[in-house]
Amino acid sequence: MSKQIEIRKASVLGSSMAYREAGAEGAPVALFLHGNPTSSHIWRNILPLVSPVAHCIAPDNIGFGQSGKPDIAYRFFDHVRYLDAFIEARGITSAYLVAQDWGTALAFHLAARRPDLVRGLAFMEFIRPMPTWQDFHHTDRPEKQDHAEAARTVFRKFRTPGEGEAMILEANAFVERVLPGGIVRKLSAEEMAPYRAPFPTPESRRPVLALPRELPIAGEPADVYAELQSAHAALAVSSYPKLLFSGEPGALVAPEFAETFAASLKHCAHVRLGAGLHFLQEDHPEAIGRSVAGWIAGIEAVRPQLAA
Repeated sequence: MSKQIEIRKASVLGSSMAYREAGAEGAPVALFLHGNPTSSHIWRNILPLVSPVAHCIAPDNIGFGQSGKPDIAYRFFDHVRYLDAFIEARGITSAYLVAQDWGTALAFHLAARRPDLVRGLAFMEFIRPMPTWQDFHHTDRPEKQDHAEAARTVFRKFRTPGEGEAMILEANAFVERVLPGGIVRKLSAEEMAPYRAPFPTPESRRPVLALPRELPIAGEPADVYAELQSAHAALAVSSYPKLLFSGEPGALVAPEFAETFAASLKHCAHVRLGAGLHFLQEDHPEAIGRSVAGWIAGIEAVRPQLAA
């Protein structure tokens, strides 16, 4: 079984989506879904660890990584359409979903609509409807309150017409500040290069600007908020196996919140990774990869009995 990662392209809705692929064709599929402003590159150190037990497929969301940049709004629902078309193009009928950030919103939404497709869900730093701004980067720790408030201030600016454009399109703040600010270790210039490459110009950064404005906070945007409320309701009653990772102190998801959230779901294990912020794949690829591989292997070992 090959651990070699191949980068391929699929024709999707008149554009193209790049994806990383590793592992045996006949094995169960593990579909890796990334967030903003990253790409399948963020899974590069995880795929080789999971490929012995799964056929790993990690797409670059439309507008990200090496995927095409069609003239669309890059709203959450655009990403849903393109991901659905990618899944169809690749003939995926059953998969383990492994997701972070906006990848989790896509995974939850997909699982709510197509529970038959989901063999299991592993997720981290996940997106959920947040009733107030205080729920964004929420922390109960006094020493973290200032950092949380600073994050809220920045994201409010990202959502403000004019200010968001200046910060993300012109200054490339999401790639140059938010990304490294969400990783404990310091990425080398060589490691940063694939994250910078898709966004060389203000125009190319429009997909990055769109997503902070899609975050479901305080009821806005109303359509995304409603869809993700519905998806989370489906998640709460779902019975497929789940694996939730959290970092210390985390960003969107504190370990204490993760513990409570995991306990509220059916068949959900919680793995505390240790020191981590938002982009946990960069700080803990080995722990995530080995945990996901063991989790998949364990589920597959008992699946024949489950089906009997």
